[in-house]
Amino acid sequence: MNIKLLFATALAGTLLGITGAHAEYPERPIQMVVPWGAGGGSDAVARMIANLMEKELGKPIAVINKTGGSGAVGHQAIASAKPDGYTIGMVTLEITTMHWVGFSQLTSADFTAFGQVNFDPAAVTVAADSPFNSLKDFLEAAKAEPGKMKSSGGGAGSFGHIALAGLLKTYGAAPDATPWVTMDSAAAAQQELMASGIAVVGSSLGETRALAEAGKVKSLAVMADERLYGFDNVPTVKEEGVDWSYGTWRGFAGPKDMPQEAVDKLGAALEKAYHSEEFQEFMKNRGFGLQWRNGADFAAFMSQADSVNGQLLKEIGLAQ
Repeated sequence: MNIKLLFATALAGTLLGITGAHAEYPERPIQMVVPWGAGGGSDAVARMIANLMEKELGKPIAVINKTGGSGAVGHQAIASAKPDGYTIGMVTLEITTMHWVGFSQLTSADFTAFGQVNFDPAAVTVAADSPFNSLKDFLEAAKAEPGKMKSSGGGAGSFGHIALAGLLKTYGAAPDATPWVTMDSAAAAQQELMASGIAVVGSSLGETRALAEAGKVKSLAVMADERLYGFDNVPTVKEEGVDWSYGTWRGFAGPKDMPQEAVDKLGAALEKAYHSEEFQEFMKNRGFGLQWRNGADFAAFMSQADSVNGQLLKEIGLAQ
């Protein structure tokens, strides 16, 4: 056989072996998009998760904050990314509300879910000198005189707004019995609470912890299935006779149609990060609630939350 032909055949076989080889994911750094600003709670959780996941995956994970549109800009950046596993991100409760209020057309169906790591139940908080000393006191007053008391906890349609609406509805009162005052943040709402501008705040216990410890506010109940770590003196809504739980949450996902290898590895790395002692202690020390759901369960949870939130947003006049 011609020596040139032998060489060409050998070279072709070598090249075929090289091009046919399948490199394991990930081959390069990963970008993690956070739809909220640097320094906030979501940013802190994402950076801790990124640090733990990159140890497992063996590649750097860069956290990128993309803010705007009440979370729409960052969520869109995740959903629109090339589905190759190198752009992932944090998804939050707003993915189940923003399309109802006209901020975006995105829904949870536009993502590949990897898992949920957090759930922060909403709480009913009043000023320390409020005449309400129990959840029932507040609910009875709201039901008897709808419209008299105002509430807040952030923007219209925020998790605190929906949480209070669902609580009131479950109790048999009008979902809008305590008209919501739109504010920039839960912190601003708390200041207004102490100034007697509003009667109740719907936010997480972690957000009101400092004022509660200072004796300036009191939480009547938390919308969780059991009392929270570090807040043993706050009863659950269910303990007070109302079958309702609600809160905000954080999880991680990528765009649709990702390679299964990437989905499997990202999901496994996220689960390991969640169960690590480092993450568990970080969340407890920061006052964040812990909740694990794998990718499939998280996707189902988001779909169900979308339906619940859509119905409540319609009933309080915010859904388009």
